[in-house]
Amino acid sequence: MNLELIETEFYQGLDVLEKWAVSPEFYAQILAIITAVIVAWIIAKILKRKLTAVSGQPVESSSRMANGLRASIFTSHELLFPILALMLLSIAIQVTHSYVGKSWLIIIAQGLGVVFLLRSVIVRFIQNSFIRSLFLWVGIPVATLQVFGWLDNVVVFLDSIALEVGNIRLSVYALTRVAIFGSILFWLGRISNKAGQEAIRSQETLDIQSREVFSKLFEIVLFMLIFFVLLQIVGINLTTLAVFGGALGVGLGFGLQQIAANFISGIIILLDGTITVGDFIELEDGRSGHLVALNMRSSTLQTYEGKEIVVPNEQFVTTAFINWTSKDPCQRYTVEFSVSYHSDIPAIPALILEAVKKHPQILDTPEPPDCEITQFADSGVVFQVEYWMEGIDDGKSRVDSDLMLIIWNTLKENNISMPFPQREVRILGGNEAK
Repeated sequence: MNLELIETEFYQGLDVLEKWAVSPEFYAQILAIITAVIVAWIIAKILKRKLTAVSGQPVESSSRMANGLRASIFTSHELLFPILALMLLSIAIQVTHSYVGKSWLIIIAQGLGVVFLLRSVIVRFIQNSFIRSLFLWVGIPVATLQVFGWLDNVVVFLDSIALEVGNIRLSVYALTRVAIFGSILFWLGRISNKAGQEAIRSQETLDIQSREVFSKLFEIVLFMLIFFVLLQIVGINLTTLAVFGGALGVGLGFGLQQIAANFISGIIILLDGTITVGDFIELEDGRSGHLVALNMRSSTLQTYEGKEIVVPNEQFVTTAFINWTSKDPCQRYTVEFSVSYHSDIPAIPALILEAVKKHPQILDTPEPPDCEITQFADSGVVFQVEYWMEGIDDGKSRVDSDLMLIIWNTLKENNISMPFPQREVRILGGNEAK
């Protein structure tokens, strides 16, 4: 169907409508519609008062079923008017058809009433925003076109606007179907992906690395299946995709190079096990954080300050980084302090070690804590305490701060002073000072 034919039918319809607008049958149907709407509104008003009194608020002494019935009545009482209007319009159709012989205008009004009822049901009962929007912006227009009998003509018109490339034909109607069914499929895919990944990650018989690998493979396979199903809905034969193989390769080589590299790097990371969710990673530029997500394109590090660092997966393959918790959660750290040269130097290591070992997070394995001299500095003797602990000495665990306080208290209790820079200022020549 071309545009000229649609235009011709439109003007013919206007001529018919103009003739009907001055006929008695037209006014009779208008009167029947107005009467049905007014009567439906009055009856609905009366019934709403009764139902509101019956439903009210849930009563504690009533049963759960009674309260549920009250809530259902209270929720659905707003649908009384469109339902009653449709019933009365059905009666009006029979009456006008018997006495007037025509009822097409009332039939259209009844169809619009059905559309209004559907909209009320969607807005009132559908809580999911995606499904509600889908029905409001797709279902309601389709229902309206069906009521006026234009749906088939619109479908034919949209299908006539097409672009053909080889054996592939893409029409506006096909693209519309792609947009609608694609949105539905990817929405279902997102829900299925979330449920599937939660089920896989809850399998405690698998280690963390295996769970991440299987969850990502599940995500990839799921969306590939959705993509192929969408191609079948459009009507594209899978064998014809070979036509676009060369163009796709060129696209991957230029515009999609980084995306493909990050995607493949993500698969490599999952398979080789160098990092996994929960590890503490320090990047080459000094930024660090716990790995909280491994996605297909990027990974996310969460710092102790609550910030998230999004790192392209390719960076974990092509640059150096430090994984502090990959194989062994135990880490060795050091704390330095200084004492004056007038102190009892040989007695200090024993005093400090005795105090440091009392900290609950200090480990005796793989090595016990140690205190040794590292430098004879200008102001004093520099000591270094080496200790092992489990986890990262940052964020919640600030063992180094605790040890510094322990060292300070120990030195103070034993009258050992800590050096600090001192300067003498001499004034030479009294006349110059003046």
